[in-house]
Amino acid sequence: MNIQWYPGHMTKARRMLEAEVKLVDAVCEILDARIPFASRNPDLDAIIGQKPRLTLLGRADQADPAVTALWKRVLPDAIEGDATSKAIAAKLVEAVKRLLREKLEVFFEKGQVGRSVKLMVVGIPNVGKSTLINTLAGHRAAKAEDRPGVTRGKQWISVGSGLLLLDTPGILWPRFDDERTGRHLAYTGAIRDEIMDMETLGAGLMETLAKLYPAFLEARYKIAPVGDGLDMLQSAARKRGFLVSGGECDLDRMARVLLDEFRAGKLGRISLERPEC
Repeated sequence: MNIQWYPGHMTKARRMLEAEVKLVDAVCEILDARIPFASRNPDLDAIIGQKPRLTLLGRADQADPAVTALWKRVLPDAIEGDATSKAIAAKLVEAVKRLLREKLEVFFEKGQVGRSVKLMVVGIPNVGKSTLINTLAGHRAAKAEDRPGVTRGKQWISVGSGLLLLDTPGILWPRFDDERTGRHLAYTGAIRDEIMDMETLGAGLMETLAKLYPAFLEARYKIAPVGDGLDMLQSAARKRGFLVSGGECDLDRMARVLLDEFRAGKLGRISLERPEC
């Protein structure tokens, strides 16, 4: 899968993170619970350094709960949940208090009881950073949409509970170690659809889902989840009536519907990666 990046935008975002991380008390990295491996940015280790760090498995409401339980064994300190849920907000606040207990005790001893803790929220594009911040704030404090690249610059937001959050642009790294990582990021919407071949992407997702969750494909699209991904995409297009002049299947339209429905959780709770992979 050949993916072309916009290095200027990513370089600018990285420089901003490197500058702002010096000003915060801790960092919260949001991973996509459906693809914890692919959504972990390897460049963040160098950017964050020794700064205290939390891991949050976002979009856990869309992931297979049995697989998420396996990931929790690998990442025992990670928090999992839906970024729109008040429950995840409460979990995060408690986790920050535990992580920064010593610093908070120093604040208390110095009489700085009302001093806010500064937390930088980082992650790949479209992983739910702004949505989480809005949930914590209790209102639309950060711009959030279900597509990558919405947050363009830093946003400092006070969310109460003694927390001051820094929302940051999602950043990807310049080169993937394996093709699977790129595919998984594209399936979940971390990479802009505009730079992808949608038929190839849709066919690849069909094949992946046929291996992992064949019953979901059969139930949603009324197709036999076997064979080539392009053939399955064509079968689904015919079932949906996505045809163009001459009776040919509109594979681009079917691919976009498949990706949209997968990303929205309409096929079921799906995890594309497992710890043993």
